[in-house]
Amino acid sequence: MYNTDRFEPVCFQSGGSLELRGQTVTYETVCEDNVFYDEPGNPIASIFSYSYFRTNAACAASRPVLFCFNGGPGASSMMVHAGCFGARRVKYPGSPEAETALPPYEVIDNPDCLLDVADLVLVDPIATGFGLLLDADSGKRFFGIDEDAEALVMFIARWLTKYNRWNSPKYLVGESYGCTRAATAAGVACSGGPSRSHHIAFNGIICIGNTIAMAKYFNRGAPVESSVEAFPTMAAINWYHNAAGPQPLEEFAAEAAEFAASDYLTALCKGDALTGDARRRVKEKIRYYIGVSDQYLEDHELRLERVSFCRELLREKERVISILDGRFTRPVYRPKAMEGAPGYYSDAAMERYGPFFLAALRGEIFQALGLQGFERSFVPSCSLGTELEPNPIWNFETAQLVSGERLSIAMHYNPGMRVLFANGWFDLCTQTGIVFHTASHACLPKDRVHFTSYPSGHMAYIGEENVKKLSDDIRHFISGSDPAAP
Repeated sequence: MYNTDRFEPVCFQSGGSLELRGQTVTYETVCEDNVFYDEPGNPIASIFSYSYFRTNAACAASRPVLFCFNGGPGASSMMVHAGCFGARRVKYPGSPEAETALPPYEVIDNPDCLLDVADLVLVDPIATGFGLLLDADSGKRFFGIDEDAEALVMFIARWLTKYNRWNSPKYLVGESYGCTRAATAAGVACSGGPSRSHHIAFNGIICIGNTIAMAKYFNRGAPVESSVEAFPTMAAINWYHNAAGPQPLEEFAAEAAEFAASDYLTALCKGDALTGDARRRVKEKIRYYIGVSDQYLEDHELRLERVSFCRELLREKERVISILDGRFTRPVYRPKAMEGAPGYYSDAAMERYGPFFLAALRGEIFQALGLQGFERSFVPSCSLGTELEPNPIWNFETAQLVSGERLSIAMHYNPGMRVLFANGWFDLCTQTGIVFHTASHACLPKDRVHFTSYPSGHMAYIGEENVKKLSDDIRHFISGSDPAAP
């Protein structure tokens, strides 16, 4: 916590150039506090932003602007900044098995940066990254689904005024909980928030690792439904590790999804009434697609649960799979009793990439942005509470509509607004099945909803080919064409 008597807003300016698609793109950057004040005029919080402006654009005022953020809640913009959207980013190793856990790490000029077609604003929400909560008693004003979304909209409104960009096409780019933030903010912006109306129309939302839901935030529904939603992702992970089927990944996962929505769903609904040969045939199919044992299926009544699946699939090899990216594995804990201990779970992908991203951001990217010598503590992520905690800091209740309903309202209020869902096949945290379930139940205009998938995990841009494809898909999307177009 910073002492408000000593707080002074900061602003750093820098610039550079990139070679993008055969042209030299020059740009300037502004990194700054965006301060919120209480009624007497005291600073109580700050969103920190990193703005990239192309300086040799033909018409700057009408260029698209992308507001990009991660999730948590409690995550800074570190991952999307250093991993995909910044002018410089991490250089990914050739495969998930490559060693990336120890420095030095390679940072490169980003050949996939979107600065040729849009200006970029990376956002550290309050209490994350360089963002600050300056008054502890004011946390309740910002730490909640509705509260956080309205703070984002108010920040965007101020930014648009400051840089004269009200008439620019505007996009929200959220990853993980950032998708909930984006959908809620889009609804708040067009139909009003808890305290005021805003009347901001967004041209589109890009959701990386979807968390938009049709129930309470990230509600996974009944065990039957969640097992069906998880099935295609688990099949993809089994395909990756065990060469499960002869088809390409997309075909194998699509075939698994069809089985899950038909025979598997029927079997789950029947429960113990499914017996004999019929039960045996269903279990054989599940084992073929998912790779778990017969004993696992009987112990779990044919249902699937992600943590136990991560420990089961490669059990004989004594490896545990990452929830965030099923390509990554780690050894089983020693002693083995610790593997199932409450709270004793680490994720192989985050362990691998967390230090990589932070070192790239703090060691090189911040230097290029003119932040060298800035002594404020940087918070990559922090716990603002989960729904499972008895007294979470974050308010998971919504006063009006849940995120799926907010998105639907926004798309109907704004007839041209479009949505791009971008998900990794190996993401057990926000599975592809959840995306399609949301899109099928949220009353979204189907002609304005687009889907893309990548052979990656929760961070769909992990890997050189993935970051290029995602960036190309976003280029197509903001140009108004189908992201799947060649």
